[in-house]
Amino acid sequence: MTHTTDPASGADRNEEQATGGRRRRAKGTPPAKAEHSKAERVTDAEHSKEGTARRGKGVHRRKFLGGMAGVGLGAVAAAGSTFALLTDANGNKAGAATNTATLSIPDLLEGTTSDSTTTFTLEAKTGSAEVLSGVTSTTAGYNQSFLGPTMKWTKGNVNVLNITNSLGEDTTVHFHGAHVPAKMDGGPQVAFSDGDTWSPTFTVKDEPMTLWYHPHALGTTAKQAVHGLAGMIIVDDSDNTTSAALPTTYGTDDIPLIFQSLAVDDAGDIKYDVTGYLAATQFPLLVNGTNVDDTTLTFTATKTRTRFRLLNASPSDIIVIQRSDGGTMTQIASDQGYLAEAADVTTIRLVAGARAEMVMDMSDDVTLQAVITTGWIRGGSGTYDFLAVTASGTDSPDDLPTSLRTIDRYDTSDFTARTITLGNNGGTMLINGSAGTSMSSMAMISTTLGSKEIWTIKNSTQLEHSFHLHDVPYQLISINGADPTGVQLGWYDTYEVVGGGSIEIAMEFTDFSDDTYMYMLHCHLLQHEDEGMMASLMVTDS
Repeated sequence: MTHTTDPASGADRNEEQATGGRRRRAKGTPPAKAEHSKAERVTDAEHSKEGTARRGKGVHRRKFLGGMAGVGLGAVAAAGSTFALLTDANGNKAGAATNTATLSIPDLLEGTTSDSTTTFTLEAKTGSAEVLSGVTSTTAGYNQSFLGPTMKWTKGNVNVLNITNSLGEDTTVHFHGAHVPAKMDGGPQVAFSDGDTWSPTFTVKDEPMTLWYHPHALGTTAKQAVHGLAGMIIVDDSDNTTSAALPTTYGTDDIPLIFQSLAVDDAGDIKYDVTGYLAATQFPLLVNGTNVDDTTLTFTATKTRTRFRLLNASPSDIIVIQRSDGGTMTQIASDQGYLAEAADVTTIRLVAGARAEMVMDMSDDVTLQAVITTGWIRGGSGTYDFLAVTASGTDSPDDLPTSLRTIDRYDTSDFTARTITLGNNGGTMLINGSAGTSMSSMAMISTTLGSKEIWTIKNSTQLEHSFHLHDVPYQLISINGADPTGVQLGWYDTYEVVGGGSIEIAMEFTDFSDDTYMYMLHCHLLQHEDEGMMASLMVTDS
């Protein structure tokens, strides 16, 4: 392994990339045939160029933004008035969906608790589901054919998870965002074979938050995740006063929303790599496993205040949540739990792997929209009226707490500094110059228990990246040279790094050390992870 101890250097100072479009995607003719068939042939320019392919009628934002998603800050700035013109021209509301269907709520798996030990049983298995309406796709899921149940963890309890692999190939299960020992984290070092059962055991140390679980074996993460291996985790704490003041009845006023922007061909085959994406003819958006391309899901809010937990489980695409009427939502949490105070926002931007929580107090009906921007060589785009919420609550909820959580901002003046460089060589993705396609080839960051560090995550490519750190949460110190504001002052484990941009993050390594097992740091565009943009993190006692 390549050990990395580089000191931090100056990051590029640019403004953030603009967000995506506002029109519903229309079905139509397939995209222009691409000439690339192998990942090795995809250079920076090809990543950008292929993003412009578009099916459907008329001028659509994807013809512009599909390419823009893969380029950097300089290119976005250079677009100038053209970008603004397209934004204004297509800023109308999405058209009405053809169909409606009731929002499906994932089953709640609370486990079996005895003497503060909770046991969960999961089976990763293959199945079939309709990703495209009327077309059967080969899929995978946990305890079911597609996706998995929502697990509820309790802070302070000991969790035992008995996870059986019935996939026919190696897998792992990573608890994304959880603070657990490296051996229990579900990284590629603990991959287990078909027919085997893995039983990680750990004490839940996380504050109340929304986490999720998905595969993390070397080279197969995108393949397994896009076929449906994903599920939400809710961490609960009965002693938390903020939680007590918020909606917590699962499926009634506490609602999970799992978004998947996928790539599929007309036969329903779900794609996951470069060759597949270039052959894909449709890029459906699924919410809790239901295709919302032509369907608006419905939900009746029986309580005036409803909480929504948002998870972008897409392999690469960026999702922005907004109201169709332009109204505000009250964001209460980022990746790693509650914000310091509730924030009224009009949009919530989620890169691949990110989560957020928001509440709405509704006296009138509300329609929620998802705006999709492709994050990889090709992908989804457009705006979807994905959820029509009928307001039927007659209760009068108390005011939200003025303070949700105390967040002490780091003074990083004496923190250990590092630079983590995201790079590429054609279709091979790199961290600090190494392609992490095997445990022996990836760069390794070595640190010690109790260390406080500030990292500059520098994107030397013109590609979109979503930086995820296992083990501990981080604070954003700067974003493309600008100070974080508003919800950016919360805790994160996954954050966007645009082409040519950089972020500075600060963290403290607590509780867990190991001389053998490592955590991971990587791009959460799953294709980039499989193509090598992953490094290991070893936290030792000294």
